[in-house]
Amino acid sequence: MRRIFMITSFLFLNLLCLSAQAQKTVNETDKKVDALIAKMTLEEKVGQMTEVTSDVVSTTTNGVHEIDPAKIKEAILKYHVGSILNVSGHAYERKHWYEVISAIQAEAGKDRLKIPIIYGIDAIHGVTYTVGSTLFPQEIAMAATFNKDIAYTAGTITAYETRASYIPWNYSPVLDLGKSALWPRIYETFGEDPYLIKTMGASIIKGYQGNDVGDKFHVAACMKHYLGYGDPLSGKDRTPAWIPDRYMREYFLPPFTEAVKAGAKTLMINSGEINGVPIHASHYMLTDVLRGELHFDGIAVTDWRDIEYLHDRHHIAATQKDAVMIAVNAGVDMSMVPYEYSFYNYLIELVHEGKVPMSRINEAVHRILKVKYELGLFEHPVGNPDDYPKFGSDEFKNVSLQAASEAITLLKNKNNILPLKKDLKVLVTGPTANTMRSLDGGWSYTWQGEQADAFAANKNTILKAIRQKIGKENVRYEPGATVDSLLNIDAVVNAAKNADVIVLCLGELSYTENVGNIDDLNLPRAQTDLANELAKTGKPVILVLAEGRPRIVTEAESHSNATLMTYFNGNEGGDALANILFGDANPSGKLPVTYPRYANALVNYYRKNLENGNSDDSHGYNPLYEFGFGLSYTTFAYSNLHLSKPELKENETLTVTVDVKNTGQREGKESVLLYTAQSYASIAPDFKRLRAFDKVNLQPGETKTVTFKITAKDLAFVNDLSKTVTEPGEFKLMIGDQVLTFNYKSNLIPDRAGKL
Repeated sequence: MRRIFMITSFLFLNLLCLSAQAQKTVNETDKKVDALIAKMTLEEKVGQMTEVTSDVVSTTTNGVHEIDPAKIKEAILKYHVGSILNVSGHAYERKHWYEVISAIQAEAGKDRLKIPIIYGIDAIHGVTYTVGSTLFPQEIAMAATFNKDIAYTAGTITAYETRASYIPWNYSPVLDLGKSALWPRIYETFGEDPYLIKTMGASIIKGYQGNDVGDKFHVAACMKHYLGYGDPLSGKDRTPAWIPDRYMREYFLPPFTEAVKAGAKTLMINSGEINGVPIHASHYMLTDVLRGELHFDGIAVTDWRDIEYLHDRHHIAATQKDAVMIAVNAGVDMSMVPYEYSFYNYLIELVHEGKVPMSRINEAVHRILKVKYELGLFEHPVGNPDDYPKFGSDEFKNVSLQAASEAITLLKNKNNILPLKKDLKVLVTGPTANTMRSLDGGWSYTWQGEQADAFAANKNTILKAIRQKIGKENVRYEPGATVDSLLNIDAVVNAAKNADVIVLCLGELSYTENVGNIDDLNLPRAQTDLANELAKTGKPVILVLAEGRPRIVTEAESHSNATLMTYFNGNEGGDALANILFGDANPSGKLPVTYPRYANALVNYYRKNLENGNSDDSHGYNPLYEFGFGLSYTTFAYSNLHLSKPELKENETLTVTVDVKNTGQREGKESVLLYTAQSYASIAPDFKRLRAFDKVNLQPGETKTVTFKITAKDLAFVNDLSKTVTEPGEFKLMIGDQVLTFNYKSNLIPDRAGKL
């Protein structure tokens, strides 16, 4: 016992020392920042708050891109620009990135105070704009893995390859609530559940930033888009939303709260407006909540032109100058301008006029400079090309392949038709069968991902992967349709006559943001018609859905013998699917969204009890597939759900255990999801909520006990006064088909304001 006490004391003292050392480092950094700010002119400070696109400082002539000496000189030496971002163009070789970043930082070194530029990029599923990088599944697919460890690993690899491109700032992860199936950015999210989003988001942030964000292998994360971006009323990108404060705090805020706890250095602001107030103009959201409640002290950067849009789009500012005043006073630290310098000029005028206080400027600049110091940019503004031998390596590719394999979700498997035998004759058809665009999605080599087939020509589409798996002689290909029009249907039907099975690949091509807006969630009619014609052949159909959001496929899906969801699954997605189709891998993905049956029946799984419908109502909750659903080639049985106590009290922990057994004949992975439901509360309780999850690998016949810890905080909700409370009462706890009830009891009953 004495030895245990000594070890514990030693560890405690070490933790205290580490904490003290970290505090000392923070204080030293703050002192450096303060000393630098004391030397700066107003113009130099406002320059740090200005971010322009790389187009402003570069030229492209006959396809050759390079930094323009006159333009970069103007940006840095005249306007003292603090940040540059990358958006247009396409992927470049690492060598070119070295030349670009070196030229930018060399010019920064000529400015009076030699403050380095912080260059930002959207590396949301790998390094978007670097040739040969490792592209992972998009976030929606990563969420389907329910594997936070693989999210962390993907984050570390993305950070490594971003730094290998000499870029220190990644505009990722997206922490928006992907609850609107129409929304074109749902594939960039971790799905519709706040707990899943916050858990996967915190994991990838820790991967991006590591233990030392300033080392040569890590980058500053940027949590986005704060706040409420993912639920526009129309489903269209950057259109108004109506979200009550209570609802905002219950569902939209938790991922950002967790991201702040995980140490995220920066944040990007929602481009939309909530309840008529643009978030870029909301002092409540940007200062009261973000700074006062969440205690976030990093950079808050605008999204694309969003200060300008306060005047042009939202019409809450009579002039562009007023827009700058409103946004900066609300709490914006850096403006993604992005094409000119009016923000710079207006802000200087506003400070001289007393309409923006110098304290607000100093506060913003302190945050910006602190991140630059923490990233090590003052010491090493450009990385060493020789430090990244693993860039694009097979080691990294295999992690992407594992993630893609664990993401693929088996939704139907009639009579265990899958896995297929490798000696079958297979017809591959459909608009997503032979293009990397339907595997990679947007933000792949270009903004819209439309050049993925050229840049990823050495990767396997679904068709190429199947041919490689079972031999080209066993595979016939007919496209059958584009995304929205039929092609030679007779050729497809004739080819089906000689096939044993049809792999029908439907879905979407790449898109993002407003380019991905749609007016109809139904799959384009041509794709459904193709499915109907193939069903008439009598040959078994394996339906593969390669899409960024759950398009309505009910009619086409009714004809399938098996259905798999691949999402936008990254560069290794074709190989991952072929491995699963032919039994070299076992699917383990589960849906991170509710898959709707009808276009007008868009209800999330955590619906209210009322949305079940009354007994005489045939229009209640009836999705095609529920959140958390996913099959395997083996079977799992749950048993012995056990709670450590029948009653949970405040400041106590409830230990939950359940046995999971592989009852089939194959090794497999199972995501174990724990839900709770409160029987009665002062706010109509959700039907159920995800509170914990874990993923286990089991050999045939093997049983593992999975353990979770639940506290009163995990059972809390936001009441009608926007206060987070845990109310006493009965709770139901559900894992698989196992259900138990327990009571939460508090000696101190909170009032409606959440006070004890």
